[in-house]
Amino acid sequence: MTIEDPRENRSESAGAPAHAVELTHLDARGAARMVDVSGKEVTVRSATASGFVRMTTAVVGLLRGEGVPKGDALAVARIAGIQAAKRTPDLVPLCHPIAIHGVVVDLVVEDDGVRISATVRTADRTGVEMEALTCVAAAGLTLVDMVKAVDRAAVITDIRVDEKTGGRSGTWRRP
Repeated sequence: MTIEDPRENRSESAGAPAHAVELTHLDARGAARMVDVSGKEVTVRSATASGFVRMTTAVVGLLRGEGVPKGDALAVARIAGIQAAKRTPDLVPLCHPIAIHGVVVDLVVEDDGVRISATVRTADRTGVEMEALTCVAAAGLTLVDMVKAVDRAAVITDIRVDEKTGGRSGTWRRP
């Protein structure tokens, strides 16, 4: 199925082609399908995603100091992100189960919250953008769970792919 890209003023370097877009996960009738990647070459691929969990300065102080009541929030969020990256096909229905060869999750405490960055690597037939996004989302959800006793208003924001490498389309970086 082909649709016209409704986003004007977006260039290919920004990630959205300025022409019709082929939706590979839809068949000719518009029904969802899993793309057959068996004919693709195995290549080394990586994706980096990021996000932010906004929280009160009091919670930031706890994260920088004695910690929150539930324990080491950053360590638990890191492990949750890694687990989520490996379980992405169970959470996102049309994602292929692929071999994840590496996951790095960085959590940086800033003055107004925690910045999360995740890089996922594989050597396979399809990319790992969804795995990187799922990793960041799960790490963010876990941080919210870990701090909710002291900050019920924590917000997960700005989850996005920042870079992908490998595969037919090569390297893409968020401008």
